[in-house]
Amino acid sequence: MPTLRPRPETTRTTLHDRHTMTSPYVSTFLGNRFFLTSPQIDDVAIEDIAHGLAYQCRFNGQTSAFYSVAQHSLMVMSLVPEPLHFQALLHDAAEAYLGDMVKPLKQLFPEFGVIEARVMDIIGQRFAIDLTRLDPAIKRADMVALATEKRDLMPYSTEAWSYLKGIDALPDIIEPMGPQAAKEAFLQAFRNLSAA
Repeated sequence: MPTLRPRPETTRTTLHDRHTMTSPYVSTFLGNRFFLTSPQIDDVAIEDIAHGLAYQCRFNGQTSAFYSVAQHSLMVMSLVPEPLHFQALLHDAAEAYLGDMVKPLKQLFPEFGVIEARVMDIIGQRFAIDLTRLDPAIKRADMVALATEKRDLMPYSTEAWSYLKGIDALPDIIEPMGPQAAKEAFLQAFRNLSAA
């Protein structure tokens, strides 16, 4: 059996390598390392965000069909005035790196909110948009989307959700997109907004 030796270039330890040994990070679709507690603007890539959101199911997967965070983001974007489209499209962008933690669990881990805010801030800086203070119209659209998703994708969840009181679902029924289609639609929306 042959003896394996490490390649010479992998035996050197750089400052970046020492940072990765001590700081938790997420490996992304494009092979980037996204450091959770000290995110860097250069680590943010729109394709990683689109991919992460498109392949992540809302409601912790407790839905009647796969329904991605990317498709949810597109729905929210469609419900707000045009000047808010970019902010609405990226309103859940941190979930590409942190996951879509369900609201009851998020409330049990307040430190998660601090990390999420830091990640949203760095994503906002990367794309020159404020994601730390979402416009009230986006928050309202998020609730309308949530009410529609609950109705269409969680048919056995018949209990009322208190935070949806007074929020009406959209008249149209959601048609879930596959992950790749959602990713492409998200990236196309991003390109259109960037070109505007």
